[in-house]
Amino acid sequence: MTWKQIEATAPHLTYLTLSSFLILYALFSQFIRNRLHLSEPPLALLVGIIFGPRGAGIIDPRSWGFEDNMYAHSFSTTSIQTNRLIPSTQEAARVIVGVQVFAVGVELPKHYFNRHWKSVGMMLGPVMAFGWVICSLFTYFIFKTSVPTALIIGACLTPTDPVLAASVLSNSQFSTRIPGRLRHMLSAESGCNDGVSFPFLYVGLAWVTEATAAGSVKEWFLITILWQCAFGILLGLIIGVSANRLLRYAAGKKYIADSSFFVFYFLLAIFSVGVGSTLGSDDFLVAFCAGVGFANDGWFSSKTKETHLPNVLDLLLNSSMFVYFGAIIPWSRFVSRTVTPDITPSRLLAFLALVLLFRRIPIVLALKRWIPDIRTYREALFCGHFGPMGLGALFLVIEARAELENGTSLPLPHPPRKHPNKVAIEEIWPIICFIVMGSTLVHGLSVAIISLGSHFSRHREERAPLLGGETDPLHGMIHEGGGGESEPDISDDED
Repeated sequence: MTWKQIEATAPHLTYLTLSSFLILYALFSQFIRNRLHLSEPPLALLVGIIFGPRGAGIIDPRSWGFEDNMYAHSFSTTSIQTNRLIPSTQEAARVIVGVQVFAVGVELPKHYFNRHWKSVGMMLGPVMAFGWVICSLFTYFIFKTSVPTALIIGACLTPTDPVLAASVLSNSQFSTRIPGRLRHMLSAESGCNDGVSFPFLYVGLAWVTEATAAGSVKEWFLITILWQCAFGILLGLIIGVSANRLLRYAAGKKYIADSSFFVFYFLLAIFSVGVGSTLGSDDFLVAFCAGVGFANDGWFSSKTKETHLPNVLDLLLNSSMFVYFGAIIPWSRFVSRTVTPDITPSRLLAFLALVLLFRRIPIVLALKRWIPDIRTYREALFCGHFGPMGLGALFLVIEARAELENGTSLPLPHPPRKHPNKVAIEEIWPIICFIVMGSTLVHGLSVAIISLGSHFSRHREERAPLLGGETDPLHGMIHEGGGGESEPDISDDED
């Protein structure tokens, strides 16, 4: 008999399990990052899988009524149907990715885009377009989808995830072995391209939802390009610059305590996401541009350079979200079903391998001479490989599902049983989830593999005492002669 004071409910056990993982990681974070060369996302994903419904059954979000959208329906003991506003995959991904892209904008060196716009532009233009086309082609031929469905899936897999990118590119021993210009370029790309991927996504969606070609083009240009993207960029810059001026004024008058800087930073990121989503604009572009506008002069970075704000976000928000994702992976949909007969484990594995090999690597190698921040083919290979797909893809696929279901950004609690787009709705979710899971593991473990390869490729007398403990620049990457850094990092003055 269990003592009645013990309340081992699913939520309580989830709090205990999640906090235990985060505490253990925090205690050994330096060892895990700099000795084992592992980042938070793959470990958090594995925790979610192990303790999720398919494992120990401790973390089961659906037992709380979690669904893909904001609302879930439940029945009380009196059979009265109620609506409960609950945290959700869609909104959690929106907030966490929005906060992360804001953090990327803040962390970039001051006036970064004035000097590196061409490199970032090439990564956001030709590289993204190629990745969209190649992923769409693989989808079409492997899973035998319709052309619009293939374009939608390709668009979801196009952006580089800022959460996974930040877990590798910042504050680790491995990150110091990569030239600063590459780290900053990849960070800037990951901050921008979740928002830039919306035009790609809405090509496929407009194909399905609009009655005529003229209507599709009109809707895509006026809403997606002008309102969501162009207006989103302008709105974000206005928010960021205005917040910078307000904070500098408050700090100059001693109205704000130093401890409130982190609160202001975090709430400004949430505010940016809220404004963008409320106005129906591209909330990720709004958040990223707000971060750029907020910290573009370097003043905020100089005030907070010792606080390591992104590390706090990585540990609390990002790790928690990957645990959650590990617990909701739709394993039952990775096998052939009546509505999706061509989705099988072997096809998914083949698709993952092809996407990882051909989505970015060939085009980055081909365009190396036109991307100023990439100076060697080793650097091009690294930048081509390092394009992880994560929470941004999850948000985009839920956005796509909602548009296919009802033409809005809010999906139904459950996919409809009868719908003209039922096949597309059923196909996109398992494919994207499998790729996100695979990318998280592959890219999360890449640092360890690269570090071990660098260790064993040396003569025995040149190896570090600890396995993979080298700290010198990676072979084939240029660090000297001003090619390694994107200076100045922060403003020299604090006025």
